Amino acid sequence: MPARIFQTPKSAMQSGKAKTDTWVLEFARSEALRPDPLMGWSGSGDTQSQVRLTFPDKDAAKAYAEKYGIPARVHSTPVKGLKLQAYADNFR
Repeated sequence: MPARIFQTPKSAMQSGKAKTDTWVLEFARSEALRPDPLMGWSGSGDTQSQVRLTFPDKDAAKAYAEKYGIPARVHSTPVKGLKLQAYADNFR
């Protein structure tokens, strides 16, 4: 079952960089979600998609995937540039 390795992004409510240094290995879904006829909730029999493993760095996550024969794709984090501007630029 294929997996993806990525760095945890910061949430929309977060301005700092706390908890963004961990790397995550998540498995892809093997079957589509389907609605439950009685309650209407969506679910599937795929329990592997509920697994979320965290690692301190990218190399540890890749080593884990190689050790257990998991085909993993690494998604690198895009470089973030700062937009420096003065407060006075708001009034021009």
